[in-house]
Amino acid sequence: MGYLTTHVLDTANGCPGAGIDIVVRRIDAEGAHTITRTTTNSDGRCDEPLVADAAFAVGRYELVFSVGAYFAGRRETLDEPAFIDDVVIRFGVADADAHYHVPLLVSPYGYSTYRGS
Repeated sequence: MGYLTTHVLDTANGCPGAGIDIVVRRIDAEGAHTITRTTTNSDGRCDEPLVADAAFAVGRYELVFSVGAYFAGRRETLDEPAFIDDVVIRFGVADADAHYHVPLLVSPYGYSTYRGS
């Protein structure tokens, strides 16, 4: 069975994005449904896959990263309100038996993502 993981890197400070709250949602015709909530560890990763095994199905998903609160906690929010608050990444899963890794590289003024390995 497949699974979903993530990793957050704070590119402004050159360190893992530790303590960032993440919400995982499945998207369907009726809207977005929360599957789980978690927080990144000291390495910017989650201790377990975000979604795995039978819960991981073909379809559309959304990850919501609370990076505005992270940078505010580091006292690095230069604007109020923060330029970037929540980063929302919507993506599709075509193979429920595969590993989908969705990293986030983030700073107070920009972010990037890709399908990792």
